[in-house]
Amino acid sequence: MLDHDFKESLGYWTCQTAHALEKAMNEELAAHGITYQQWQVLAWLSLAGGEMTQGDLIERLKIEPPTLAGILERMERSGWVVRETDPEDRRKKIVRPTPAVEPVWKRMVTCAKQVRARAFRGLDEATVRQTREVLATVLENLSSDAARREKSA
Repeated sequence: MLDHDFKESLGYWTCQTAHALEKAMNEELAAHGITYQQWQVLAWLSLAGGEMTQGDLIERLKIEPPTLAGILERMERSGWVVRETDPEDRRKKIVRPTPAVEPVWKRMVTCAKQVRARAFRGLDEATVRQTREVLATVLENLSSDAARREKSA
């Protein structure tokens, strides 16, 4: 009944690792009064070059609009982000970090580096690089498969 060899499943190990990384980040950030969701918002903004629409953030974070609205409201009250109406499409809100978040972001990055150091303890750089490359290929394969399915639908 419900037989599956999870210990041999790359998906199992990937999900378990992602959950452990999230938990470790939550623990590191909590010591500074920062939530993991706030970290995610700023990390996506950083990856995107400094701004994103709320809709894009919802898609990347895989959360509901009211959840993101609450996160952004807290971040706005802290002076970390601003939301502005997109001049090209007034229905969209663009989210941007403020200069006030820089010192907080530096603490967040320090936390991430500490978690990374713990996670990669005992692994040489070649192994870490190869793992990154394998995961990037898996992600690309799955992303391009999803894009093909969307086009054919």
